[in-house]
Amino acid sequence: MNCNFIGMSNLFHNNKDSSGELFQGWSFEKENYVFFIVGIISVILGYIVMATGETYSFQSLSLAPVLLFVGYIILIPIALIYKKDK
Repeated sequence: MNCNFIGMSNLFHNNKDSSGELFQGWSFEKENYVFFIVGIISVILGYIVMATGETYSFQSLSLAPVLLFVGYIILIPIALIYKKDK
């Protein structure tokens, strides 16, 4: 029964040492992290503005949704997609 476990291990690992291969395809640069952090800040500010504004104020109905939209729909996807040309 122990040999079956060894066979399954070989099936998935192919006797390769993959400890250094995890981040070789990682294409995130400084710009990606900047976009991501600015997006997170935009989202946090959007929720803060929405929570502190009156129910039917400009703050809650216009400014907060724009901040959330920019963070979720523009900046965070840009951070995931953007790749610097070398």
